[in-house]
Order: sequence, then C-alpha cells, then structure tokens
Amino acid sequence: MVHAARPAKTALLTLVLAMLWLVHANDGLLAGEADVIAATAEPNGEGRWTFSATIRHADTGWDHYADRFDIVGPDGVVLGERILHHPHVDEQPFTRSLRGVVVPDGITEVTVRAHDSVHGLGGAEITVKLNGAGG
Repeated sequence: MVHAARPAKTALLTLVLAMLWLVHANDGLLAGEADVIAATAEPNGEGRWTFSATIRHADTGWDHYADRFDIVGPDGVVLGERILHHPHVDEQPFTRSLRGVVVPDGITEVTVRAHDSVHGLGGAEITVKLNGAGG
C-alpha cells in the first residue's frame, strides 16, 4: 500500500512545481498595464505647459516596467513624451513631470497615457482640461 501512494505524491509534487514555474515565468505578464491615476497641467506661458503624471504599475524590474508617459492632443497627435529611464519597483505609485510641452492654440484638453515595456499602451488614461493662458 505504501508504494501505491508514491506515484500520486510524485504527480502532485510535479504539478505544484509546474504551477510555481508558470507563475514565476509569467511574472512580467502579471504586472499588467501602466495606469495613469492622476495628472495635472500648469501653464508656463507662450503656449507651453508643465504636465505631471502619477503612474501605477507593478514594475518587476528591468524586464517589465512603466517606461514612458505621453501627452496626447484630441486629434491623437503626441505633443510630449517623458521617457522613464528605470523601473520604480519600490516606489508605487510615482509622479513625474514633463516641462515645456507646446500645446497649440485652441486645444482645451489633452489625454495623459502611460506605456510599459511589455504591454505598450492600454492602461487607464486621464483627460486633463487646460485652464489658463496658452491653451
């Protein structure tokens, strides 16, 4: 009887190890997309703006992290881009700014979106109304 239980234990152990391997192998996929959870816009004069974006993403390291955010006009044209040069594994969520973004006259709102190194675009975006000079 003792020997009959051994194949079942071996099969169970194999299954558990395989599941652990799958979870670890897919760590980067489980981090999901980068979400913009807050954003602000401040006019600097002459049609230039400073944008701040607060981004949440389960950065796992250099293989999967939020690597950029964009300021996008209503026509889909990217007006500004802030490259994020390193992962923020221990700083979540995090806020970064982009200065000197030229916003053409007549634009009253922009979209702030984030990008990550695995999924690209696709997380939560925020629309920011431009109040003040220059927009």
